[in-house]
Amino acid sequence: MFKNVGNRRLLSHSIEEQIEQAIRDRKLIPGQKLPTELELCHSFGVSRTVMREALRVLNSRGLIRIQKGKGMFVNAVTASSVTDPMNLYLSLNFDESYVLDVIHARQAIEPPIAAMAAEHRTAEHLVSFRENMLRLEKLTGESPDLASIDMEFHMLVAKSSGNLLMPLVVEPIHQLMPKIKLNIYEVVSDAKQSALEYHSKIVNAIEEGCAEAAHHAMRDHLRVAEHHARLMLDARKEKLPASAVPTAASEE
Repeated sequence: MFKNVGNRRLLSHSIEEQIEQAIRDRKLIPGQKLPTELELCHSFGVSRTVMREALRVLNSRGLIRIQKGKGMFVNAVTASSVTDPMNLYLSLNFDESYVLDVIHARQAIEPPIAAMAAEHRTAEHLVSFRENMLRLEKLTGESPDLASIDMEFHMLVAKSSGNLLMPLVVEPIHQLMPKIKLNIYEVVSDAKQSALEYHSKIVNAIEEGCAEAAHHAMRDHLRVAEHHARLMLDARKEKLPASAVPTAASEE
């Protein structure tokens, strides 16, 4: 299955690539036990030091798992295998200058997803929407769960789209939002009420199966979200107390 990599540079990387390709080609399937470390050394013609480095990287990437006393196994690739590295990248590179970039990315992606949800949602999805909005409504403005439940709603829309890729696309971006949302809730007094109103409009459109209305409701919701984000950024820039920051309603 594997080719001898000889004495070329970056031997461990070459081994890593070959094993990854074998997994991609389904020559190695999830749950399958790999040959022993020594057997792999013979197959590739490398030292144990080189092989251990390649296996360490494959293990850190989640492609294989190493179980002490049992051996090495091919991992089943899950959604988190895709979204966790993206979320790590975004988190490490995230600062205030990214806030509007995150909002603008959502404006480009989420309205079409809401339209898809209107066409593919199930009765179970609608129950989940209503339960989520009820939980959000019951929370106070100081609750630490406010931001995560708010963003959970948008993940439900993605999951209702009927497209398995949509949750994978939006989840890393959404995982950045609680940090932003918490800051918004601190300075924009009607942010929660605005979220509830627009979530209701979105769900009503999805329930009615009206893709255009769902698209428009999500578009308008994220325009208001951008407005709130700008209010929050201005407040942080000017270091104003929360009580001095105008709400969305007073701005209008």
